[in-house]
Order: sequence, then structure tokens, then C-alpha cells
Amino acid sequence: MKVAVIKYNAGNIKSVMLALKRLGLEGNLTDNPEEILNADRVIFPGQGEAISAMKYLKERDLDKVIKSIEKPFLGICLGLQLLCSHSEEGNTECLGIFDAKVKKFPNDLKVPHMGWNVGSLSDDVIFKNIKSPAYYYFVHSYYAEICEQTISQTDYMLPFSNVLKKNNFYAIQPHPEKSAEAGEQFLRNFLFEL
Repeated sequence: MKVAVIKYNAGNIKSVMLALKRLGLEGNLTDNPEEILNADRVIFPGQGEAISAMKYLKERDLDKVIKSIEKPFLGICLGLQLLCSHSEEGNTECLGIFDAKVKKFPNDLKVPHMGWNVGSLSDDVIFKNIKSPAYYYFVHSYYAEICEQTISQTDYMLPFSNVLKKNNFYAIQPHPEKSAEAGEQFLRNFLFEL
């Protein structure tokens, strides 16, 4: 199986590549459109800042490439946020796969939201064999609103989208590659069940 990991000037690549290796796969870190489009699975990881990440994607036409992908696609953390319509971080127009807007947590909260928290489960195959309560590891200052594509939510003083789904596109706010049993099963389901 060919797994493309999109390179776009964002962090957290190494832990995603190691998670793939633990699952018996070799990820291909690339910003080459042909390699991305020819992959069986595409992972859009990230840790960083929305405006510079979108700039990198647009300079390489990766924004158009991402929108044209028909294979199973997974956005992680910043990857989820960039798949939404708009981010308050730098007033950034994002990719618009999901209808949600990305907002900054209110100032009265401890930001970033960092550490372990629970995500709800639904009957989608992406949650197959994940036990409730499902704990994931979060590090983020911005969150995606609840929208029609939300299939899991988390509460951090307010509810937000934990997992989004539209057609072949999935996205998860926490880091499944750092989320122990639930996160590993989530990645396993994405890679082998879709």
C-alpha cells in the first residue's frame, strides 16, 4: 500500500512516519502532486500556523491537488483546520472541504488545550474497535466548530469537532499518532478498513 504524507512546511511529521512504521507501512513524505495522487492513502499532518501553511500549499498548487483526491484522506490537527472553510488564525481562507470555521479558544480558557481528553464515538467505520471512553492527545489553540460533517466531538469548556468526515475526507483534531490505543486503532481503521 502506498501512503503519501503531505509535506507542507508544518511540524509533527516524524511522529506520523513512526506511527506508520509501527503499523507495518512506509510513508512517503512528499509535496509531489503525482506521488500524492497515485497513493492509496493520503495523510495531511500538521502542527504550526495556518497562514504560512496555506501559502506553501498554494505556491505548489497543492490546494488544488488536495481538493481533487478521491482516495481515503486524513487530516490531523492543523491538517483538520486547513480542510475547513476559514480560520481566525491570520484571518486565513482555507481549503473548504468541510463547512466548519476554525476559531480561537476564548481568552478565559487555558490555551493551548493540551493533554488527554475524550472524544465521542459514532458508528462510522473509522471508530471500529475503539473502546469508550476514547482518550486522545490534544495540542491546539484553535478549534473547528461543530457542523454537519462532525462525526465526533470533544468538550473543552465548549464543544468542538473532534473528527470530521465528508465523502473520502476524514480529519481529526488530536494527534492519533500520540494517542496510545485509541489513536493507533483510529489510524489502523483509516489505513486498512476504508
